[in-house]
Amino acid sequence: MTVTELSPARAGTRAYKVTGPRVLRAEWAKFWSLRSSWITLAVAVVLLIALGSIASATYSPDATTQGGPPGPGSGEQDAVGLALLGVTFASLAVGVLGVLLSAGEYTTGMIRSTLTAVPRRLPVLWSKAAVIGLVILVLTTLGALAAFQLGTLGLDGEKIALSLGDDGVLRSLAGAGLYLALVAVAGVALGMLLRSSAGAIAVLVGVLLILPGLASLLPDSLYDNVNPYFPSNAGSAMYALHESSDALSPGAGLAVFAGWVALTLAGAAWRLLKSDA
Repeated sequence: MTVTELSPARAGTRAYKVTGPRVLRAEWAKFWSLRSSWITLAVAVVLLIALGSIASATYSPDATTQGGPPGPGSGEQDAVGLALLGVTFASLAVGVLGVLLSAGEYTTGMIRSTLTAVPRRLPVLWSKAAVIGLVILVLTTLGALAAFQLGTLGLDGEKIALSLGDDGVLRSLAGAGLYLALVAVAGVALGMLLRSSAGAIAVLVGVLLILPGLASLLPDSLYDNVNPYFPSNAGSAMYALHESSDALSPGAGLAVFAGWVALTLAGAAWRLLKSDA
């Protein structure tokens, strides 16, 4: 009789054991329960599609080509470059979303409940990064495809017009989605590392937008050597259709940018383990 009474209790204990998939499901539910998630995702996708479509629709062969994400480029416009003109602005939106997903819990104090439920701590960081990375990868890749397809309408008959079947087009569009997913993961890591939404957002904006400009103050020889390895420049190489002479290849750009993200994640993991909530 005693064994019969204890067995359900033991079974119940096993049923509620903290596991990686359960932490992942909890973070998934938490992500979609936040109003900021829906709003920021919508802003990112709208910016990506709208700016790319407008750039393609207003394209003029005689216009000087400038704009788009910071980083090296050939200075020549192409249909993919126009379609992805909104990547820079979308990267800020998804990066901020990543920061809010992690640092926001420190602001509200919810992190104490989270870490009480998951005492090993690190699964929380990995789950947050996995959830936002997957969501951003899917949505922004679809957004990049939509921006390109809408852009083809505005570029119909133009010399720079391309189709999805042309060499490098799908790779570039997928690269844009992957870049934005990694930016979102970096936002999560920065938020967990700094534990301040304002501070993490400031660092994110500084690294992606301000740092490349400040680097131009370096001596030319040093600038030429280090410029391709800045996060935003390495990231822009991931989705560039044509490889520039002063830029990394798409594969090398992915490796460098992923390395920066991994380094930030490592710092966030270290602080999560070593510091109190």
